[in-house]
Parts: sequence; structure tokens; C-alpha cells
Amino acid sequence: MKVATRRWLIIAALVAVAAVWGATFVMVKDAIAAYPVWSFLGLRFLVATVAFVVLFPSALRRIDRATLIAGLVAGLLLAAGYAFQTFGLAHTSASRSAFITGMFVVITPFMQALFMRRMPRWPAWLGVGAAVVGLVLLTGGAGLGGWNTGDSLVLLCAVAYSAHMIALGSIGRGHDVRPLTLVQLATVAVVCGSIGIVTEHPGLPTTSGVWIALAVTGVLASAVAFAVQTYAQKHLSPTQTALVLIGEPAFGGLFGWLLAGEVLSGRGLAGAALILAGMAASELLGVVIARRNEEDVLEPALEGPPAHLLEQEG
Repeated sequence: MKVATRRWLIIAALVAVAAVWGATFVMVKDAIAAYPVWSFLGLRFLVATVAFVVLFPSALRRIDRATLIAGLVAGLLLAAGYAFQTFGLAHTSASRSAFITGMFVVITPFMQALFMRRMPRWPAWLGVGAAVVGLVLLTGGAGLGGWNTGDSLVLLCAVAYSAHMIALGSIGRGHDVRPLTLVQLATVAVVCGSIGIVTEHPGLPTTSGVWIALAVTGVLASAVAFAVQTYAQKHLSPTQTALVLIGEPAFGGLFGWLLAGEVLSGRGLAGAALILAGMAASELLGVVIARRNEEDVLEPALEGPPAHLLEQEG
């Protein structure tokens, strides 16, 4: 296969990943209307864990003590993020949830700065400024009403996702990414499934919509998406991969309109565009502008586009 052809096929696969991630917002919102949230998350990540082992069987035997500890910490933060997002989806639209979740990309450099005690550079300020203005426009638009409880929960999800990315960039650094990812998926499955068993006492889902959502989110949006990203990283630069995956919120808005009849006002559309612009600025400009003895890293994420982290060289 020609290099150019393979490159375009990889880009097409990444676009498909972003589209699947975007579609899951509507699918999950419909699924949790028919099945309890904690139990849904438990089953979702149980499916993801099994699918991941099928795709990467060697990951299971490569788990060591250090990887297990790092994966447990990161997995707990990941569980918090998905819990906030999924409970938030019950109270806000899929479109708004998709764009607010994307805020984790611009939040991450500032959360990292709190730990590193280093002022973020101007691309991070530009990105967060555009995204915050966009968030105000998006959630204040007349088409879908003002700020609500669901929006607050999804914003907490973005904060948890940012903490998760920082954990991966610190305690997760240097570990084999496949067993580390497997431990995280299994941690979310155990935590959410246990809470669901204790508090919700669920039976198995009885509707096809829930099972379809479990298959798509567990297999395609988790295990297969990870496999595509892993392969893409061998042939594309991190910035190219990030530029494609930033489209996730846009697909969330598109599928919210196509599948759920959600309509953003002109003001809301402007806000969504500003959030995307802020994400792009934070991701891409930050890699271009470098300080001495610092290295910019786009940390791959399980929950969406890569997040921009700053590391000391050496």
C-alpha cells in the first residue's frame, strides 16, 4: 500500500473514532433513561475490558505491581469523570454535554500549572479564554435554555478528565500503555459495577437500545478506538492525530441534531465554534511554542482528544 493511501485511510479511521465518540452522547442519554447509571457504566466498562483483552491479549500478562498502582489511581479518576458525565447527561442535552466535556482539553494545562507552579503560556490562555466565552454563549442560548444541573455535572467531568490526564502524564509515564489502559478499564468496571449492585440492584438490560449502547461504547468507543489511536501514532504526528480527534464535540452536536432533534441557536453554535477553536489553540499552538528545557506532549486519552501536557526535558 502506498504511503499516501495508508495515511488517508488512517485519517479516515480517526475521523470514524471521533464520530463514534460523538454519537455515544445521544446513545448513552437514551440508554440511561431505561437503565440505571451506575449499572450501565459497570456493564459498559466490563464489555470494554473484555474487548480490550481480546484485541490485546498480551496486556494481561504484562501487568506488574507498578502498573497496577498507576492504573488504579488513573482508573478512579476516569470513573469519576464518566460518572459525572453520565449523570449530567440525564439533565442536559447530548450536544451541550459533548462540547462541555471537550473543555477538559483547555482545563488540563491550568490544572497542571497548579501542581507545577508554572504560569501557563499564552496559547493556553488563548485556548481557555475562547472556550470560556464559548461556554457562556453555548449554555446561555435561547434554543436550549440556560445553565442547568446537568451542565455543572458535565463540567465536573471535564475537571476529572483533566486530573486523569495529569495522572497519566506523571505516575503513568514510563509504563507500558496497554496493560496500564487495561487496569484503568477494569477499575472503572469494578467501581461502577459494585456501586450499581449495592445501590441499584439491577437485572440485565431488557431493551435492545441499551445493549446496542453497551456494544458501541464498550467495543467501538473504547477498545477499537484505542487500537486505532495506537496504530495512528506510528504513522501520524501527535498534532495531526489531535487535530482530527478534536472533532468529537462537533460530531456530538451533529448526532444530537440528527438523532435527538436537538437544535442549537445561532448563539449556541457560535459558542460551540469558540470551544472548538479554544481546544485547537490549546492543543496545537502549545506544541509550537516551547521554553528551554521543556517538552510539550499530547497525552492520548481514553475519553476524547489528546490533552496538552508540559514536561521537563531529561
